[in-house]
Amino acid sequence: MEEKMRGLADFLLELKEYNDLISSIKEGLGPVNIIGVSDSQKAHLIYSCCVHTKRQCIIITQDDMHARKIYDDLMFFAGDAVKIYPSKELIFYGVEAHSNELIQKRIEVLDSLCTGKEDGIIITSIDAILQYTIPHELYIKHRKNYEVGMNVDPMKMVESLVAMGYERVDMVEGKGQFSMRGGIVDFYPITSDNAYRIEFFDDEIDSIREFDVMSQLSIRKVNKVSVTVAREVLLQKQEIADILSRMDELAGKLEKKVVYSQNKEILKQAIQHLKEDMEKVRQQHYFPSIDKYLPLIYPGQPTLFQYIKSDALIFIDEPQRIRQKAETIQYEFNETVKMMMEKGLLLEETSRLHMDYYSFIKQATDRMLIGISAISHTSPDYRPQKVINMVVKTLYSFHGKMDYFFEDIKRWKEKKYRIIVLAGTRSRGEKLVETLNKMEINSTYVHEIKDVPPKGQVVVTHGALQKGFEYPLINFVLVSDKEIFGKEKTVRKSAFRKSAGRIKAFTDLNVGDYVVHQNHGIGQYMGIEKLVVEGAKKDYLKIRYKGDDFLYVPVNQLDLIQKYIGTEGKAPKIHKLGGVDWAKTKYRVKKSVEELARDLIKLYAERQAVQGYAFSPDTEWQKQFEDTFPYEETMDQLRCIEEVKRDMEQPRPMDRLLCGDVGYGKTEVAIRAAFKAVMDGKQVSYLVPTTVLAQQHYNNFVQRMKDFPIKIEMLSRFKSPREQKKIIKGLRTGEIDIVIGTHRLLQKDVKFKDLGLLIIDEEQRFGVTHKEKLKSLKKDVDVLTLTATPIPRTLHMSMIGIRDMSVIEEPPEDRYPVQTYVLEYNEAVIKEAIIREINRGGQVYYLFNRVRDIYSVASRIENMVPEARIIVAHGQMNENELEDAMMKVLNGEVDVLVCTTIIETGLDIPNMNTIIIEDADSMGLAQLYQLRGRVGRSNRLAYAYLTYRKDKVLKEAAEKRLQAIKEFTEFGSGFKIAMRDLEIRGAGNLLGPEQHGHMEAVGYDMYCKLLEEAVREIKGEVVEPKTEVTVDINVDAFIPEEYIENHSQRLEIYKKIASIQNQQDFYDVGEEVEDRYGDLPVPVSNLMTIALIRSIAMDVGICSISQKNESILLQFCDSKKVNMKAINDVISQFKGKLMFTAGDNPYLTYKTGKDSVSIILNNIKIMLQKLKELQVA
Repeated sequence: MEEKMRGLADFLLELKEYNDLISSIKEGLGPVNIIGVSDSQKAHLIYSCCVHTKRQCIIITQDDMHARKIYDDLMFFAGDAVKIYPSKELIFYGVEAHSNELIQKRIEVLDSLCTGKEDGIIITSIDAILQYTIPHELYIKHRKNYEVGMNVDPMKMVESLVAMGYERVDMVEGKGQFSMRGGIVDFYPITSDNAYRIEFFDDEIDSIREFDVMSQLSIRKVNKVSVTVAREVLLQKQEIADILSRMDELAGKLEKKVVYSQNKEILKQAIQHLKEDMEKVRQQHYFPSIDKYLPLIYPGQPTLFQYIKSDALIFIDEPQRIRQKAETIQYEFNETVKMMMEKGLLLEETSRLHMDYYSFIKQATDRMLIGISAISHTSPDYRPQKVINMVVKTLYSFHGKMDYFFEDIKRWKEKKYRIIVLAGTRSRGEKLVETLNKMEINSTYVHEIKDVPPKGQVVVTHGALQKGFEYPLINFVLVSDKEIFGKEKTVRKSAFRKSAGRIKAFTDLNVGDYVVHQNHGIGQYMGIEKLVVEGAKKDYLKIRYKGDDFLYVPVNQLDLIQKYIGTEGKAPKIHKLGGVDWAKTKYRVKKSVEELARDLIKLYAERQAVQGYAFSPDTEWQKQFEDTFPYEETMDQLRCIEEVKRDMEQPRPMDRLLCGDVGYGKTEVAIRAAFKAVMDGKQVSYLVPTTVLAQQHYNNFVQRMKDFPIKIEMLSRFKSPREQKKIIKGLRTGEIDIVIGTHRLLQKDVKFKDLGLLIIDEEQRFGVTHKEKLKSLKKDVDVLTLTATPIPRTLHMSMIGIRDMSVIEEPPEDRYPVQTYVLEYNEAVIKEAIIREINRGGQVYYLFNRVRDIYSVASRIENMVPEARIIVAHGQMNENELEDAMMKVLNGEVDVLVCTTIIETGLDIPNMNTIIIEDADSMGLAQLYQLRGRVGRSNRLAYAYLTYRKDKVLKEAAEKRLQAIKEFTEFGSGFKIAMRDLEIRGAGNLLGPEQHGHMEAVGYDMYCKLLEEAVREIKGEVVEPKTEVTVDINVDAFIPEEYIENHSQRLEIYKKIASIQNQQDFYDVGEEVEDRYGDLPVPVSNLMTIALIRSIAMDVGICSISQKNESILLQFCDSKKVNMKAINDVISQFKGKLMFTAGDNPYLTYKTGKDSVSIILNNIKIMLQKLKELQVA
């Protein structure tokens, strides 16, 4: 363990009680009980013991939430040496798929215990340590190391990955997957941040590269890589026979029982389940409920203790509570087992799935057990050899009252205390030092604290703890952010990783999908066909048009084709080959897009010309206010805040759109803008679509601005007429600074004394009349519009210069992963999920998307869980009814909200921590991804149950969707496509319903292309129509199936090759293809050169390159644009090989003679490049 902060441990050696503890540990005189220690003092004491004994430390808390708190505190002292081992969900039902994040975190900890240094710190809960896991010797046996130059049979490596629980796929997208393509093996180890690619030369490892799963491109070369198991339960081929034998023996016992049993049906059902599961085990198939056979798979009943060293320190946090929790766990587990046995889902013989509490105490006391608690207690389960009473105080909070804080600092200084003050951010720390020095309290800021300061000195540093503490006997005090400001500035880890560029959505083009051809319109993709033309093999895309006409598109013209993306589940109209429909549609959309662009540009220009109010630079109060934000801002948030402030300080009115998902921190950007406006004496109007949102934002604003003299009000129908009248008067007189409200703010009686900033939340949800009123309001005030719908980058780029946009793409914190289950609808599971959420004080979303039957679903849930308070919400309710329902949810008066997809946007309800979705197979991955994001917004584990109906015959499309949902749940694959679908919906929202219709008529990509061209034309840029070039040379130019076996990936690479524009693209695509699939075969190399030739030909005005016997003809499109000087110069360089023929259709003739294919292609490329250079010159 790194000992950067050793000094923070060493000062404890001045304390007699602490020395007694260290002596007891070194002499092995345990157990020991320490009393008088609470909150962050526990983390500090444990860290110090770890430093001074150089031993492994295991901390056991009552649950995962308490484990997380100690983990957060220990991160300040010990950094990455701290790991958290969570408990896992035991699944007894027939779940199809479940998310693996918790299992992965557990395996990461097991791996660190097997390979880490002697003195790491592991924090876990009593629940987690009691659960069985993979035996230590099995883990070690399967852990593999691979190095460059090592001899390994690739097929043996694949067998090894399968034995370790990895799943074979076509393309690696998530942890626990692997793929093999020729001599390349890709895999994503559970314990790594990135995936790895091993390239073989025969049986020797030629190279190992780390790669990014989003772009599939290598990031860096490495010399070696370690691979751990991917699952806790492994089915090894050599062990399967023994496991089946134990299962078979059990089945035989049960069959004998049936004869004299009173529950014959239940037993028969249990035998049936057992036999079905035996078949899965026989096929080495990992099913989610495999844990229920752990006693048969791992008869030795292994737990985390197998991995813990014999001399480790076992800290039990609050022993009394641990015992109570263990009893509760046992009771609840017994109840679950009873219920499962009654349903035939679990057998008594396999129901021992965790260690009992007394075995736990035995294992803990075999090592050095240290009980640690705030108050004295008896320990009935173990007899302590020593009880040590530590004299340490928890600090009280100053609640932002800085005078009290300064007084205490002065008092401590006088008493010659060593004083450390923690600030949540570096800037806050530096400002605090400035303030302390102004108050004549000498202090310094240090970026990294390594030692305690000298007596009577104050040091401020960057860090966060739950609570500060004081050791009065040795004159030391540590003050945290929380004591000073009443809330610590939480440093949040971003879950965001910038990818090295994303694969386009062409990856998921399947036979039967719709495509858009630039010249022929919408058709249906029927697959790739290899045709031999004049002895040369080439691949063509076969596209079906109206009347079963087929178009064969050469793969080098794939840039003319896009996958059709419109509304999910709605088939577009197919066009007729050679018909006029497509041209008419394209013309209609082009005109509409031009009009849209013209309006936007005109509006933008008008706003640029209007004289607005230029806000002053940030005041001191602004800086103080921003410091009270309780979280570390993400980089995206800071950039957006900067963009908004920069606009506000300009003398023209701001009109900025801020995009970012719910919970990504848009409101904080708006709050800071509002505060800035009020600092200049201006009023702020915050307009939201619903009363519930108004209430939520009002609460946020009041909480954030409570320490400043700012008057905030809310105007909505929830206010009485008298209250409304008073608020309206306050706006007119300027008494009210900020008002948050619904469309009530747009009514005629609402007038402002001096409105400076208008903030609009989800503008697309307001009606036409409201939008008209907004237009007049917007004229000369600064406007900030917020939307939670993601905006596609392509659309963002095409609107640069006509719309000011800020985008927050970065999720704010390392949130708890949402535990997701995909399963057939099962009333018992649903009932258990609802009861569990209610019992822990949470609320449940129950999503059913058909209004017609929603009330009968609500009554079904009422019968299932009579104690639950249930309310219904759907889009066909009148506005007031719906808002009343949502307000009850927000106020915690409801346990279960039965609703349609109206919850997709808007409300952020942290107490909603379980979502149950019926008929999930009828929804798209994008929609499910967004719905699942409604839960998991607090510091609790959240659950999502995606159910489909039992025995329902699924349509092929629904089955595909369900498969995609399962893969997404288990491995996170398909995320790129889900995001793209979401963004397309966002584009429709941003541009309005009419443009959404046009987008559907031509497909999203074509729409963006037309919009970009329209914007450039209106701005006066010359948009040259691109010439379509056909290249028909007798060479093999295709991707062999043995080189890229997977159809989708082959298509994706064809698309990349077709989009080569220049020499740099040529190198980049070549590098990527070689990186992913190995050395380029000659036909692929030819295809890439032809793509480059085609692109250069387009630039020099050549529209056709064709071969006739031993001649290549390069035909110009327009005789008027032929540059004779350039042509003569090129002819002179290729004497005797190149001739020019003039006329209406001029062309160059290149005599190939006996030149090889590679020389022919290279010469054509050189000729065209020279021609291009000379034309430009």
